[in-house]
Amino acid sequence: MFPASSGADVQCSVTIEYLNQAGQATKRKCIRNAIVTLGRNEFRDILLQVHDGKLEQNFVLREIQLFTRFIGDGKSSIKLHPDNIQILVSNCPPDKLKVLFKTLAIKYTADKKINKPVSDRTRLLSTLPRTFDIISPVQVQDVKRANELQSQGNVQTPISTKGLKNQIGNTGPSRQIKRSRTISSENCLVTELKPAKRPILSMPVGRKLSKEQSHILGMILKGKNIFFTGSAGTGKSFLLKRIVGALPPKSTYTTASTGVAACHIGGTTLHAFAGIGSGKAPLQQCVELAQRSGILRHWQSCRHLIIDEISMIEGEFFDKLEAVARIVRKCNEPFGGIQLIVCGDFLQLPPVARSKEKYKFCFQAKSWYKCIHVNMELTEVRRQTDKKFIAMLQAIRLGRCPEEVAVQLINTAYQKIDKDGILATRLCTHKDDVELTNERRLKQLPGDMHTYEAVDSDPMFIQTLNAQCPAGQTLQLKKGAQVMLTKNLDIQRGMVNGARGVVVGFEPGNKPLPQVRFLCGVTETIKPERWMVKALGGTYLTRQQLPLKLAWAISIHKSQGMSLDCVEISLARVFESGQAYVALSRARSLEGLRVMDFDRKVVHANIDVLRFYSRLKKERVLMQSSLDGYIEMADQEN
Repeated sequence: MFPASSGADVQCSVTIEYLNQAGQATKRKCIRNAIVTLGRNEFRDILLQVHDGKLEQNFVLREIQLFTRFIGDGKSSIKLHPDNIQILVSNCPPDKLKVLFKTLAIKYTADKKINKPVSDRTRLLSTLPRTFDIISPVQVQDVKRANELQSQGNVQTPISTKGLKNQIGNTGPSRQIKRSRTISSENCLVTELKPAKRPILSMPVGRKLSKEQSHILGMILKGKNIFFTGSAGTGKSFLLKRIVGALPPKSTYTTASTGVAACHIGGTTLHAFAGIGSGKAPLQQCVELAQRSGILRHWQSCRHLIIDEISMIEGEFFDKLEAVARIVRKCNEPFGGIQLIVCGDFLQLPPVARSKEKYKFCFQAKSWYKCIHVNMELTEVRRQTDKKFIAMLQAIRLGRCPEEVAVQLINTAYQKIDKDGILATRLCTHKDDVELTNERRLKQLPGDMHTYEAVDSDPMFIQTLNAQCPAGQTLQLKKGAQVMLTKNLDIQRGMVNGARGVVVGFEPGNKPLPQVRFLCGVTETIKPERWMVKALGGTYLTRQQLPLKLAWAISIHKSQGMSLDCVEISLARVFESGQAYVALSRARSLEGLRVMDFDRKVVHANIDVLRFYSRLKKERVLMQSSLDGYIEMADQEN
């Protein structure tokens, strides 16, 4: 039996290595399923306890180094000096591992001011009973004390973002073990503002989950197969990232229907994971494709499969996947026993179908109701704050456009939403219109053209990177170019994915970097950022490029997940149900929206989807009334 779980422990795989003077592992112990807990002994030393389900082993953390480069993959290491022991942690939910290592770093640094080291003689002669008390949560004074000591130069942070020579996954004592490449500033527990400044320690502060989001996460952690939905701006992608951070990385596969959506949540496309192409081939042929080396490993090791933007997955493809999963995994349970975490809004973009080809939604698939145990809906809109605008969008989402809503949208055509040289981004239904508009407007600008080529980790996978990465392979800019951020850089200052700006100049240098004035009032020199995407076989690819794209126009499909400050929409060529809603819901406010040539006919929702959501609503009401009745009966009995 494992000890009771607390905030100071994590469940993971652990390798304990005992090193010689040359740093080679002379002895190694591997524990696939361990609990790692932070605590204190009778002398108030910080202990790291490793419990394998039967016995525990305690390590005193007197002089340590923490290696956190791969923490985003659920991997980290602790090196104990002078004992020459290193503890390698892997397959740990990343969010839990980050909190554990931050707690350790802060407590360890703060202790240097309070606790005087106890001599070996005192320890030997002590009559105190041996104890292990779980370490207390980090307090404000702990962080303050640790940062004071660090800023004074009295103590060095134990955190290192470099890798260890010997890492998890190998068996030879002197052979180097490779980890998957993950290059991301989010992987570090240390924030470096400038190279000259010392790292600042702080506990992670993020947006809290709402009650709805917490309930969904709780159901997933209990092992339920779940579909959760919600209108645009209800925090579906935010919740998905928290779900990814709460599940063990080795058995969790994060996918989406499109490359851009997959990149947003750090995953790959569902088609790349499945390895069966379009799924149009006969079942036996699809099974053979899925049994290829690399692809088969995905299917066999997967325990939790996340699918985002499910509305764009065709129902027959879902059925084919479900059948392939059962055969390849040799398990007759629905989807071969894999836990499904499915997200999306069927009232947004439907599956992409060839001309005149009838498509089915996933909820119309034969296997949908066998696979999905729980359906839940997020209702709290976070992107927009104006209740009237939210009500308008909700009506349009359901295919309704009352006279007063139509009048308000028609009147936006005369709104002046351009400001300080920053023009509204035009959302287009067809990507050909986007490319022509951006190319034409850039050529019309006077001045020199600056070209920025992406630096890719593997040029052989340029097509994969182009499909999944929001940053293009080539970016051309001039002074006056209308641009948009493609990555969150500083949320507090408004520099978020979708923030609009204009290039006001270029910083001098060998490669002049663009200076951009944003609508939020910030002027910033934009430097290259890195994106990471997953390719076939689970390998990581990276692209380094400026986090900008030309923004005179973008397509409605490419705008999914974005929140736009000022947007102009042309809906004359809308060709799919839900397309008008997706476009309108990108706007943060009615004041930042201009709708050209509006016609109420473009607002429509698929009748099958409306019936599906109506059924979900009835089920939710019945479930809530049953729960209320149960609570009332329990109160009467008490």
